[in-house]
Amino acid sequence: MSASVNRKECLGNCRAAGEGARTLSLADMRGRVVRYLRLSITDRCNLRCLYCSSNARHSFIPHENVLRYEEMLRMVGAMQRLGVQKVRLTGGEPFARRGCGDFLVMLRRRFPALDLRITTNGTLLSQNLDALREARVSAVNLSLDSFDRQTFAHVTGKDMLPDVLGALDALLAAGIRVKINAVGLRTINDGQMADFVYAARSLPVDVRFIEFMPMGGDTLWSDTYFWPAADMLAAARDCTALVPLAPEPGNAGPARMYALPGGRGRLGFITPMSNHFCNECNRLRITSDGHLRTCLFADREYRLRAIFRHPRLDDAALDRVVQAACRRKPLGVDILKARRGAAVATSSMWGIGG
Repeated sequence: MSASVNRKECLGNCRAAGEGARTLSLADMRGRVVRYLRLSITDRCNLRCLYCSSNARHSFIPHENVLRYEEMLRMVGAMQRLGVQKVRLTGGEPFARRGCGDFLVMLRRRFPALDLRITTNGTLLSQNLDALREARVSAVNLSLDSFDRQTFAHVTGKDMLPDVLGALDALLAAGIRVKINAVGLRTINDGQMADFVYAARSLPVDVRFIEFMPMGGDTLWSDTYFWPAADMLAAARDCTALVPLAPEPGNAGPARMYALPGGRGRLGFITPMSNHFCNECNRLRITSDGHLRTCLFADREYRLRAIFRHPRLDDAALDRVVQAACRRKPLGVDILKARRGAAVATSSMWGIGG
């Protein structure tokens, strides 16, 4: 696409923002205020988790279309101007991109007050631990769908559970807060609740189960694999007593959290399918090729890369486009209901940013 066409499209988006864009804020028409950005820095990953990539063959985003780290710094600066307080780096696998550790440190130096977090599969974490400490990362979300080596290899396509458990030990030894994210999969890890409960009881971690979502046209989602949170909760209660916890003031996330009496950690359940939390959604997503997604389930994207790379479009133009897009932020549950069990987005999670 030519620069002139990009400029025309971007300026059109800017004009659509209207006069209301003068106040720097990110609120949609339902009054939801965005405070949280999930920034994918790469679509590359060294694992092939069946709930994310499935077994389908896919091509990666061409290198020239991936945002440069300098452009991502500009993006985070814009989001902070607009009231975003928390930024999470995602992928793909963030550490699969060269220089990810250095980028974390750059973010901290440029934005010292930022609540900076990262989601990782842990397999490449050991060589980046110093960067996590220097960047003062608030928390690491560690994807870990099974403590059983054979099951882990089945889900991820790689026999790398020892690497991930080593990363978990290293993070805890470094004093970094850890949240373990596990996708609940009926017939695969639904018989392993006792392992997760043991981890939450013996380690100072949050273990959070996420319902399997039908993401991507090649998704393996089906009723066979779907393990609803109500059934996960029942399985957890067969293993331990659970005490419901009130949301943390000013830090309410999508997980319903429970304490384990006498335990060091907590259990949580994230329910995008069975009990949506769209009315409280406070996040936006930026894909690694510079597309803004206002809802995980919505395919509509706003192309920001052209703004970054056009010499006559400045930060004010970027702010107006983001504000205009945010005002149109949909309710994901409406999209989910309309699809009636079919895939809710044509892009897979590795392309959107997990």
